[in-house]
Amino acid sequence: MKKAFGTLLALIILFAGILLIKTLRYESRQSHYHKTNDIEISETTAQNLSESIRIKTISYDNSPSFDSSVFNNFLIFLEDKFPLCDSLLDKKIINNYSVLYKWKGKNKALKPAILLAHIDVVPAEGKWQEDPFSGLIKDNYIWGRGSLDDKVGVLGTLEAAEILLKENFKPERTVYFAFGHDEEVMGKNGAKKIAEWLKEQKVEAEFILDEGLVVTEGLVPGIENPVALIGIAEKGYLTLKLSVKMHGGHSSMPENETSLGVLSEAISQIERNKPDAKITPPVDAFLSSIGPEMPFAKKIIFANRWLFESAIINTYENTTAGNALVRTTVVPTIISSGVKENVIPDLAEAIVNLRTLPGESNSELIKELKNTIGDERIKIEVLTEINPSSVSPTHTPGFNIIDKSIKQVFPNTYVAPSLMIAGTDSKHYSSISKNIYRFLPIRLSKNDLTRIHGSNERIKVEDYKNVIRFYYQLMKNI
Repeated sequence: MKKAFGTLLALIILFAGILLIKTLRYESRQSHYHKTNDIEISETTAQNLSESIRIKTISYDNSPSFDSSVFNNFLIFLEDKFPLCDSLLDKKIINNYSVLYKWKGKNKALKPAILLAHIDVVPAEGKWQEDPFSGLIKDNYIWGRGSLDDKVGVLGTLEAAEILLKENFKPERTVYFAFGHDEEVMGKNGAKKIAEWLKEQKVEAEFILDEGLVVTEGLVPGIENPVALIGIAEKGYLTLKLSVKMHGGHSSMPENETSLGVLSEAISQIERNKPDAKITPPVDAFLSSIGPEMPFAKKIIFANRWLFESAIINTYENTTAGNALVRTTVVPTIISSGVKENVIPDLAEAIVNLRTLPGESNSELIKELKNTIGDERIKIEVLTEINPSSVSPTHTPGFNIIDKSIKQVFPNTYVAPSLMIAGTDSKHYSSISKNIYRFLPIRLSKNDLTRIHGSNERIKVEDYKNVIRFYYQLMKNI
């Protein structure tokens, strides 16, 4: 008995020792750069963003609602407000409403960098404190649609370039600014056309930076410092139509089953049987970057993921945002059936949207969905299909330039790669570069995140000035 107890105790000590040694060796991966002196930003920059918001470059799912005159006005606005960019950089209008600038670099041997943003916005619904297209500057905030997504990226980039051009600066490598006009409706007529043109010109980029994740405050448990998240991959997008057709008739003489009932059961099965959760390479990279900065008790967990992975996944699953990082999400968004209260419908249909994890196959997911439903009467039709992106490496000049620029503008900020759960224009550029990153230099709290595509979208004037400072520093580091 004593011998068995001694053996058990020795194993426990050995096990604890392994955990401790791995934790002590779990060193910080953060780079260190000094904050640069803040460049002076004119107050006219806020006025320019305000004015851009008043130009209602709205993208609608219904293409006949597209107002070409508004987008033409926006291009004229850019010419007027950024005369040096317009006159000194090569400019090309692509597919009427998207614009591509080329700033030739000093070193032709270096591959170019491409900075993406988009000029369109989503419609403004819901109740707003201020007019969503007023561009009102009030209490040190700029209000309106596009202040976060993504006129802030377009104007922030051009404001920074305008300052650098006034300083007679020339980047080491060539830089492209690519501004699509229909990102909010998949970018097929904007970003896709720009990427096709670049490919025809045989452009191969060192890296691409698009909108995406942000500088978060208070969003990573256990971390007091701000955390800047750089998306190194984005989830795929798959929309399916589920339909079932059965005999209808008068509601006074129903069959045992109806099309609406069968469809409802299928949806119920889908919601009860979610795809398995897993840690993908982008999330693993996030854990590796931020884990060493955790308090010691949590650091033990992240340093020993071989043991605690299931516990980490369970923690992620407890929040909607965390769950989206570790699982392909499946959610019904539209149900349609019936035309009259006393008529049993023949046809019932539902739209189901999936956001797929990197590395997962859409065809396999559809097969799993069919098995989950388990009813051959349910027909599945693919409406929209965008594969998950590949995972961009982090040990590259592009990632290092972004990391350096963040820390030079946002002091005491940790930088970590992560997974982008929404979609961006960057999906159209996979043939231009393997190094695609998604980051927008805006500092946001948890409450602010809901303003993107929600009501009361706004940005602090000083935060917008830091957006300009980031792009200024980025172009100097390029």
